[in-house]
Amino acid sequence: MSTNIKKIGVLTSGGDAPGMNAAIRAVARTCAYHQIECVGIYRGYQGLIEGDFEDLSARSVRNIINRGGTFLKSARSQEFKTKEGRAKAHEQLIKNQIDALVLIGGDGTFTGGMLFNEEYNFPIIGIPGTIDNDIDGTMYTLGYDTALNTVVDAIDRIRDTASSHDRLFFIEVMGRDCGHIALNAGLGAGAEEILIPEANRGLEQLLESLERSRNTGKSSSIVVVAEGDKTGKSVFQLAEYVEENLPNYDIRVSVLGHMQRGGAPTCFDRVLASRMGVKAVESLMEGKSNYMVGMIKDEIVITPIVDAIKGKSSVDSDLMRVCEIMST
Repeated sequence: MSTNIKKIGVLTSGGDAPGMNAAIRAVARTCAYHQIECVGIYRGYQGLIEGDFEDLSARSVRNIINRGGTFLKSARSQEFKTKEGRAKAHEQLIKNQIDALVLIGGDGTFTGGMLFNEEYNFPIIGIPGTIDNDIDGTMYTLGYDTALNTVVDAIDRIRDTASSHDRLFFIEVMGRDCGHIALNAGLGAGAEEILIPEANRGLEQLLESLERSRNTGKSSSIVVVAEGDKTGKSVFQLAEYVEENLPNYDIRVSVLGHMQRGGAPTCFDRVLASRMGVKAVESLMEGKSNYMVGMIKDEIVITPIVDAIKGKSSVDSDLMRVCEIMST
């Protein structure tokens, strides 16, 4: 491995996701293992511009693998979107003798990092941290598995109420551009209907399905709706439309919101974060730059960042077919 890298900075940017702390820990301890200095950068790119740094040792990241969120904090920086802002960030890196960066975040984080790399040829490696699982080049992003388990647990609890009162619940989950959370959590929780951006069922088809369920003896139902689904203008308008056309249903709406981001990461996310953190540091040591670490078929791989952010993850069509069969 190359010995040109003497000090690595790590930051988290964009929306927080369970597993980010575990990834920071992995980066810091991999650096310590290879006798490389590690610097934590607070508040993402804004902290990079302002020089809000802290040295991280193997011991300083103890007891964080089980914590949700990110102890380095996260922020969206408008200043970093300007050339002047990126110039300040580069000055801070040179001033503090930082040789490379590990960026933990989503497509916005990677887009900013890629632009910074193009302007200054500064080595960067990305670790995908987003609960939406909407980045190409990896089967799983950090936080996705934890979010799924959080959503399934919430739906299980709501179903108790739905069954007790013979109600139809519309449950909105995160997924502005993709339906991974809705599809997998809906299947895992036994939802009768799942609405995702990738498959617009249409209002009439939804009504027909709910009426058919009612006629077959189902007295309560769960409909999981990804926030980016276009069947209705909003989950509340969708519920109103169904209530107007199927008055026999007693309908409620539950928006899970930001609770999906929080909580201790699952074992899967902790292990994934650890593997990705090691790969990120060792890839920089090998002279790699402008790549994202991912997992494909249980193997940790790297993908050019440009491919990761330009590509679009797709939902499993066979999984959608399984959902249709299970909702019978």
